[in-house]
Amino acid sequence: MPLDYAGAALGAAFGEGFADFRVVVKYVVDRARLFKPILKRLESTLDRLVPAVDEIGRLSEQLTLPEVETKSLIEHMKKGENLVRKCSTIPWWNYLFKVYYSPKLKVLEDEIVRFCQVDLHVHNTRNGLRTLETVISISKRMGSFRVVETPTGSSHRVAGRQDLKVGMDMPIKELKTLLLKKEVQLLLLTAPGGCGKTTLVKLLCQDEEIKGKFKENILFVTVSKTPNVKLIVQSLFNYKSLWLGFQFQSDEDAIDSLPQLLNHIGPDPILLILDDVWLGSESLPEKFKFDIPDYKILVTSRTAFPRFEFTYHLKPLNDGDAMTLFRHSASLKEGSSYIPPEEDIRKIVRGCAGFPLVLKVIGGSLCRQKAEVWHSRLMNWSDGQFFFNSDTVLLDKLQNSLEFPDDKVIFKNCFMDLGSFPEDQRIPAAAFIDMWAELYELDEDGIQAIANLQELTNRNLASLVMSRKDASEVNNYYNEDFVTQHDILRELAMYQSSQGIREQRQRLIINISKNNPPKWWTEQKQQLFNARLLSISTDEFFLSNWCNIQAPKVEVLVLNFQTQNYTLPKFMEKMDELKVLIINNYGFFHSEISNFQLLGSLPNLKRIRLEKVSISSLCKTYAPLKTMKKISLFMCNIGKAFENCTIQVSDALPNLTEINIDYCNDLEELPVGLCNIVPLKKLSITNCHKLFALPEEIGKLVNLEVLRLRSCTDLLELPDSIRSLHKLSILDISNCLSIMKLPKHIGEMCNLKELNMKGCLRLRTQFPESIMDLKQLKLVVCDEERARLWDPIKEFHSDLEVLVAEKDINLNWLPK
Repeated sequence: MPLDYAGAALGAAFGEGFADFRVVVKYVVDRARLFKPILKRLESTLDRLVPAVDEIGRLSEQLTLPEVETKSLIEHMKKGENLVRKCSTIPWWNYLFKVYYSPKLKVLEDEIVRFCQVDLHVHNTRNGLRTLETVISISKRMGSFRVVETPTGSSHRVAGRQDLKVGMDMPIKELKTLLLKKEVQLLLLTAPGGCGKTTLVKLLCQDEEIKGKFKENILFVTVSKTPNVKLIVQSLFNYKSLWLGFQFQSDEDAIDSLPQLLNHIGPDPILLILDDVWLGSESLPEKFKFDIPDYKILVTSRTAFPRFEFTYHLKPLNDGDAMTLFRHSASLKEGSSYIPPEEDIRKIVRGCAGFPLVLKVIGGSLCRQKAEVWHSRLMNWSDGQFFFNSDTVLLDKLQNSLEFPDDKVIFKNCFMDLGSFPEDQRIPAAAFIDMWAELYELDEDGIQAIANLQELTNRNLASLVMSRKDASEVNNYYNEDFVTQHDILRELAMYQSSQGIREQRQRLIINISKNNPPKWWTEQKQQLFNARLLSISTDEFFLSNWCNIQAPKVEVLVLNFQTQNYTLPKFMEKMDELKVLIINNYGFFHSEISNFQLLGSLPNLKRIRLEKVSISSLCKTYAPLKTMKKISLFMCNIGKAFENCTIQVSDALPNLTEINIDYCNDLEELPVGLCNIVPLKKLSITNCHKLFALPEEIGKLVNLEVLRLRSCTDLLELPDSIRSLHKLSILDISNCLSIMKLPKHIGEMCNLKELNMKGCLRLRTQFPESIMDLKQLKLVVCDEERARLWDPIKEFHSDLEVLVAEKDINLNWLPK
């Protein structure tokens, strides 16, 4: 009988059919010896498509799927389930059946791939929706350089005024006219820092004529001060889902492979944008030039390189536009408690010299301030006749925005801490929660840290991006939020941190490029520093040649690197006050970390955050980490990290209260040893698509208060032992596509207050009777279909709120 679906139900039916088919394949793959190779390949194909199908489920009401193709594929997947089950019953020696059934399996695999990569692409391009191919490619962008198919995606900015785009109409028109000239293949857009080059380029990419010409082939790369050609090219390949399982051996090797990629992208015209090219890297854009029709390169730089034949000079804003932007940034039309005389406003605006960044930052710092603050600022201002002919002068002027009253000086400290991370990176908000909980004694849940980031956003000193609109629906969840910052503002943060004698600074930020450390680094004498925060950033050439630093007062250590092998510095073992260790790998591949045993010598270490590292030896320490409270693992290879331990995990981490595991794609089962850490209060396992089971031993975590399993799309069920978690108050299983039912005795979780089950597409049956015993349940977050299942329960729980989550077409949550 033909299938009949309409509207959002089509997307839900597709997601459910896909999930059912995938479960059957996973069940049969090791039982059908005769067909194991092709079933393994089919399993791998389905795994790669999980993020795309997940997105269809979340956006099922907005997506307009191609009806005929979708219905046909659903029917074929249902037939495919029967076909796969038949394969499991055929003896391994009966090759006649292999000849008969193998082509059918191959046809089914090809049909699924074609649907996701061709049919949906053709259909949804017309509607301006992201294709599934793009979703897969974005989910694989793990390199330190951002490559976006178009820079038009909106980000959800919190607590700040919307940016006002003024004075850009004419520059867009002039830049577009020059770019589209036939003879122009390489075009330089130049202006001093903070003048709006990146903003102009992103607005250009939203221009209808530009989008009409280049379509999906607008590639945007942030190059930055220390470019890594291999990473740039590797990321460009990922843009079209051409996942490379190897690393380029040299820059030349990477560049030589580019024509293959560019020819693959065609036949539409191609626009490659190389943003933020620094002095010393002016030859880099020419390496990306190839004799390919309709292939253009747009470069932005603070330097007007003479070698470029075609150059567009972006001018500062004129007086009228500058005044408009400043008034908007200072909220002078929003009931400000004080509106200064017009001449005073003009004086400050003239001093900003038409630089959008300066106008926004200075305006934000004066927003809703009292008259005394304005008068004080004017007293320190000269006659307003400034010409920013160097970044130093610009930084000097921006320092005026860092004037905080004594009771708000913490905002200045938080701003300077942003300089601890490399330029042009998304900085996880969770990292600042860890840092500031120890440095400034803020709350451990992150409420105050997020408030501080919002204040910096209000002042245009940073941008806090909330990655999903539903992220805050379940109590204080910030793991997917991040911070970005203009590179000029990062320089300002580092400039402020570098004031005073190096040995006496509160924060010491060290950047090492091409294995060339600062001069003092190579001196033989011991280096004694009083810093509370130490940040060391290195590139792919660093050989882990550490100097002999003595920093006994360091409480936060941030290590940023790009190499595939990294050795923790031996001087760590003398950091008796170290409380927070943050290790960030910004390279393309996971890194192997040596010297983990040094952690055993740190008597006050409370928090560890690891990003994109292999942690097979995390527990191989000579002594228990008795003070460890929180471990966060982001995009890590976990392997046997919690099994190959010199001592039991519960003995190695006897006082651990929080574990966060996010985007760790090799995690298939939660290690049983973690369930013996009885003090654990928060366990968050998110976006781990291969996690399919939780051990029954999870019931031992009797002190657990928060359990988050969001977007673990392979997770089949919650174990019955979850009934023993009597202190659990928050349970988040949102976007767990494979869960079909709630545990029979879920009602025994007597303290459960909040439940997020949005996007659980296969959870369609009536809830177990014991759910009526959840007397403390106050909030349920779910989608519309799941909300209907709660209707009869609400009749007996009048104070229960069932919140239907808002749909949000937003891919900010994907790692880049």
